[in-house]
Order: sequence, then C-alpha cells, then structure tokens
Amino acid sequence: MWAAGFDGGGIGNRIQQDLGSSLCVGSPRPDISVLSLFPPALLRGYRGDSPTDSGKDVLEIPLPPWQERPDEPLDTKRARLLYESRKRGMLENCILLSLFAKENLARMSEEQLNRYDRLINEPSNDWDIYYWATEAKPTPAEFETDVMAMLREFAKNRNREQRLRQPDLEYLFEPPR
Repeated sequence: MWAAGFDGGGIGNRIQQDLGSSLCVGSPRPDISVLSLFPPALLRGYRGDSPTDSGKDVLEIPLPPWQERPDEPLDTKRARLLYESRKRGMLENCILLSLFAKENLARMSEEQLNRYDRLINEPSNDWDIYYWATEAKPTPAEFETDVMAMLREFAKNRNREQRLRQPDLEYLFEPPR
C-alpha cells in the first residue's frame, strides 16, 4: 500500500491507521479525496517559506536575558563554556563552536571568555551566530569583538581540516600545550 511508506513511515502510517479503508489498497496512489483533507505542509513535513506566511503560527519562546557572571571562577567558566559550546541545539554550531572552544578556551583571557560567553548566550537565535561566524550576514556592532574575529577566522578553516563532528573529550585530560 502506497500510503504506508510514502514519507518514510511517519505521517503515512498515521494516515493509514486513522483512515484505513478510505485509501485505495491495491493502487500505487492514495485516494486524492482523502488526502485532500490534510494540509499539504502536513503531508510534506516542511512548512516552506511562503512570502504570504504571516508567521502567526510561530511560537517565540522568550529566553531569560543573558547575565554576566563576574564572580565565577575561571576554571568553572571555561568548563561551562565548553559545555555550552557543545550543546547548541543545531549541529552546525555544535561542531563549529566545540572545535573553536577546544582550540581557544584554554588560552583566552578572562575578558575574552566574558565576550565569548556573551556571544554564544545572548543572541536568541543560534543561526545568527552561525551566519556571523561564516560571514553570511554582518555581525552587529555589539558582538563585533576580538573573539568574533577569532571565530570568523576559525570558521574559514584555512588548514582545510576535516570538521565533521565534535572533538572527543579526552583532550581535557591531556597536559596543556
């Protein structure tokens, strides 16, 4: 039955279970009248970027404002920033920031660590950080710092290193270079 696997088993299986006999069992196509009951975006799994989209269905969850932690010990700050660099919520930044953190956090000054903390935690959209680092979009003046310049240079990957995954954490137990 076509509907059982037309999208890899997800919504197709649900439609088949919910509607059962409404679909044409021997046919390579679903019964058009039944599938027309579902919005096309639901069937495709992609909402699209329609210019007429009002965005009213997008839920923007407010994040608590970033706050500097002036009394945080440097070792704790480095460990937290390493963790936050690895756990971003989007793979592109997880890879970029975790590799950047591995290479740079140990030698950053306290002021640079504070600027890096602000850079990765104040913007509410991780895509902004990625676009700034890859120079796809201009960096706002408040984030245009030496740390942003370091991140942009790192993102250029001038040595053509293979950067397909986050670094293993064993390097944390090696003596500093």
